[in-house]
Formats: sequence, C-alpha cells, structure tokens
Amino acid sequence: MRNWKETSTELTLALKFKNFKKAWAFMNEVASVAEEINHHPDWSNVYNKVEITLTTHDEGNTLTEVDYKLADAINEILKGYEFQH
Repeated sequence: MRNWKETSTELTLALKFKNFKKAWAFMNEVASVAEEINHHPDWSNVYNKVEITLTTHDEGNTLTEVDYKLADAINEILKGYEFQH
C-alpha cells in the first residue's frame, strides 16, 4: 500500500498535493467511493495537505476488511495525482 501506516486499530496516510484545488478534487473522489461502500474516513485538510485515518468505529475502533477496501480504492484514486515533497 502507498505509504499507509498501520497499527492494530487504524490505517493512516498523510498527503501533500500540488495545491488546494488538487487536494479538494481528491477528497471529492474519495467521498464518492466512501458513500458507495458506506465507510467514511476520518480526515482533515489544510491547504494542500490531507490526512486520512481509517478505522471501523462500529467494531470498536479496529481495522476490518472494509478499511482495507477503502484504502485500496484510495490508492487507485491517487494514481491520477501528482504530489509535492
């Protein structure tokens, strides 16, 4: 997986896009997928930075198959973006 950090309870990912518009476009794409699979990330956005945390709250804040499914979908979406280092 793309630079995801995994603990026993969550997957996290920090991204830095070229600008705010790209970060927001990415978030819109993820929002559509999250709605489709009914699993929503905890995330934040400040200008070009997006931080994502995936965990399953309904299962006691632990990792489940649906977290990995959303992470895989996010990885696919990320293939269409360039990043700032």
